Amino acid sequence: MYYKILALFIVVPLIELYILIVLGKNIGVLPTILIVVGAGIVGVSMLKREGFKVIREFKNALNEGRVPGDELLNGILVLVGGVLLITPGLITDAMGFLLLIPATRNTAKRWLKSYLLYLIRGGGIRFFFRR
Repeated sequence: MYYKILALFIVVPLIELYILIVLGKNIGVLPTILIVVGAGIVGVSMLKREGFKVIREFKNALNEGRVPGDELLNGILVLVGGVLLITPGLITDAMGFLLLIPATRNTAKRWLKSYLLYLIRGGGIRFFFRR
């Protein structure tokens, strides 16, 4: 597991750097920088809007006496999307935007929920309760 994460932190930045270099050669350095900065600005505003929406839904679920499971998963995905948008690069920006758009976030939420259930049933995640 750790090797996969390590590879992710090495391979993805190298791919991002390669794409930015190729894009810079094709359209120029300034437009490439403007694309990255512009995506970051738009992403932060989307993150702010969606983040407040998720917090509001979380509070509503608690006020209604429900366990806010879906709202919690939405919050996690919005947070991950925000981190991806802050990270410079086109691939991470695209992934971040997809996690901030509610329709595509719902698809990711369904996958995450089924994956977490798979881990729990298979013993990959264990819960310990103290008395």
